[in-house]
Amino acid sequence: MSLFRHRMDSVDESVQNPCIRDNGVNVSAVSKSFQTIAVLGAGSWGTALANTAARAGRRVTLWGRNASALQAMQTTRENGRYLPGVELHESLQFTTSLDGLKQADAILSAVPAQAQRAAASSLKGFIAEGAPIIICAKGIERGSHRFMSEVISEALPGHAPVMLSGPSFADDVARGLPTAVTIAAEDESLAEALGLALATPTFRLYHTSDLRGVEIGGAAKNVLAIACGIASGAGLGASANAALIARGFAELRRFGAACGARPETLMGLSGLGDLVLTCGSAQSRNFAFGFALGKGAGLAEASGGKLAEGALTAPVTAEMARARMVDMPICMAVEALLDGRLDVRSAIGSLLARPQKSEM
Repeated sequence: MSLFRHRMDSVDESVQNPCIRDNGVNVSAVSKSFQTIAVLGAGSWGTALANTAARAGRRVTLWGRNASALQAMQTTRENGRYLPGVELHESLQFTTSLDGLKQADAILSAVPAQAQRAAASSLKGFIAEGAPIIICAKGIERGSHRFMSEVISEALPGHAPVMLSGPSFADDVARGLPTAVTIAAEDESLAEALGLALATPTFRLYHTSDLRGVEIGGAAKNVLAIACGIASGAGLGASANAALIARGFAELRRFGAACGARPETLMGLSGLGDLVLTCGSAQSRNFAFGFALGKGAGLAEASGGKLAEGALTAPVTAEMARARMVDMPICMAVEALLDGRLDVRSAIGSLLARPQKSEM
């Protein structure tokens, strides 16, 4: 368990070089203690992160739209819809009012990727000046082709975008099972301070300044998890799944290189680590969605009323790859299957029929 042994040093002492970034964020003006945290989104991931931050000793408020659901969580200390059986920390507070976020030193935004812009825009005038926005969704905005950090910078100038991503299931995190993720900000001292503030003995955060690499890994792996789910649902076997993970990772690295990501970031938790987790477990919504498709379900039936971020990210990633002349055949096969140009059998056949080539 040495991986999760973490000394909870004072965060005040962890930031030695406050500075003003090019985007206008005055890091020295941001609270370095991050004692008060607000979490947007009372689904499984938002609730899990709020519970973890409360365990870390922070004062945490979880914001959601559904007043009755939040009242039930306040009363039962359980999110019965998304995380049944998980006891919520006694100090965790709930609100439907954005006014309740004004005292937060940092905001964790756990709303879906395609809703990040609207959520960020709604925060104007309701959050402390300079409070960083920690993005906890994995995707690329449709239409604009903007990464999540770009969305936040455009919607909330003056608030540093931070990315939290890595191999993590909400249920594991909420229950306090050992998990390690990556937290990234352009100013690495900010990422480090936030990582210290959110860390618990079982939730470890590695910090980096490679913001782009972390968000690319999180977005692209969801698309590849759908492909692996399809293969498993179609009964293609473990060997096919392993090949898809390996070749999918090659696609992820090519796409990352074209977008300025560091190779070592993509080899880490937020890239390869997250890819391995989501491409081999039915706990992953994206894998489960693909598995149902592989079994012959239609798109609506396969989703089961749950959001699979990869289904929205696939066409955006494919469009960006074509614009950059990046070879991503697995991603593009998923795109074609989702928009009805290919069925499952044809999508699999198109990949197997590709010309023989060197592995690199």
